[in-house]
Amino acid sequence: MAVTTNKVVRLTFTTAGGKTFAITIPDPREDVDQAQAEAVMDTIIQKNVFLTPSGELIGKRDIKIVGTTTNDLYDPPQA
Repeated sequence: MAVTTNKVVRLTFTTAGGKTFAITIPDPREDVDQAQAEAVMDTIIQKNVFLTPSGELIGKRDIKIVGTTTNDLYDPPQA
């Protein structure tokens, strides 16, 4: 039983087909800022790194840093 905390950066793009596509990056640096995240997204779009089922990535939609805390209350006994 333990409490764990996780943090990720979620980069969300728009695709050529009008859908969204998200990339989740675990354990970001503490000092990451909007300009750095946008620069990474611009590079991903310019280099056409990902091809999704709804086409290539064409725009930035959202950037979020998401933190979660999990409190594991029960672990089954080990045999």
